Amino acid sequence: MTAALLLALVITPALAAGDAKNDDKVELKLDLPKPLFAGTPKNLPPGTTVEKPTGKPRPALLVPRGVELLSLKKPVKLSDDNPISGKPEQITDGVKEGSDGNWVEMGPGIQWVQIDLEKPAEIYAIVLWHYHAEPRVYRDVIVQVSNDPDFIKFDTVFNNDQDNSAGQGVGKDNEYFEFAEGKLIPVTAVKGRYIRCYTNGSTADQQNHCIEIEVHGKPTK
Repeated sequence: MTAALLLALVITPALAAGDAKNDDKVELKLDLPKPLFAGTPKNLPPGTTVEKPTGKPRPALLVPRGVELLSLKKPVKLSDDNPISGKPEQITDGVKEGSDGNWVEMGPGIQWVQIDLEKPAEIYAIVLWHYHAEPRVYRDVIVQVSNDPDFIKFDTVFNNDQDNSAGQGVGKDNEYFEFAEGKLIPVTAVKGRYIRCYTNGSTADQQNHCIEIEVHGKPTK
């Protein structure tokens, strides 16, 4: 048997296995709101790790078949007991438009939004819409998953806090501009019932906003 034939016998099954694995995945389809501004920001905020916008749609995310939207109409809790505007239930009502009245506004400083999926799930994607009427950057965006409503133990799936100012550890993820497509966070089958999302003001002001949070995954048996 030649070396070339032996190599082919080794590689072919591996490629077939890879193809079969990809066949088990499908593109995550998102219902996106209408953009409220055109173009991309010209100037990046100084002293940040903000990603430079490409002006192009982001690449598709492949997820296992059977992944579904788990967060729609699920209960929401806020760190701010008296938000400036809006109601907690707006964050899982499915309305992502950036026009007035569609967001919850919380006070300055570190604030969080917590979603109860009501049962444990394997999570494959989380999408955030904070405020997309203009291309602002929110600070200390942190997303955690837990089976404990008090988050004594949790998994952090996203953290762009550059200096631990939120007290949840220094993150390695980049800051980003808010756009109508939202921030899509891939998650590798992390299991949990509760999702907690932090912010700490933005480049626009010290207030914290949230329009919608989507959690996509599979309920666990």
